[in-house]
Amino acid sequence: MAAASKEVRFPLSEVKLRDGETFESALRRFNKKIKQNGILSEVRRREYYEKPSVRRKKKLLAARKRRAKQG
Repeated sequence: MAAASKEVRFPLSEVKLRDGETFESALRRFNKKIKQNGILSEVRRREYYEKPSVRRKKKLLAARKRRAKQG
C-alpha cells in the first residue's frame, strides 16, 4: 500500500478587471491576494527539496524566535 501524500491545495486566486481599472492596479490586487493566501511563500518553500531534519530545525528556530519576541 502506498503512503498517503500530504498535498496542500490552494483555491485558484482570480481577480476580475473592474470597469475603468488599469491592468497595473488589477495586478497589484492580485499580488496582494496571493500574499494573503500564503501561496507565494508556499511556492518558495517548495522550490527546493528540504530534508526532514532541516525542516525540523527551521521549525524549532521559528518557535524560539516567536517565544523570544513574546516575552
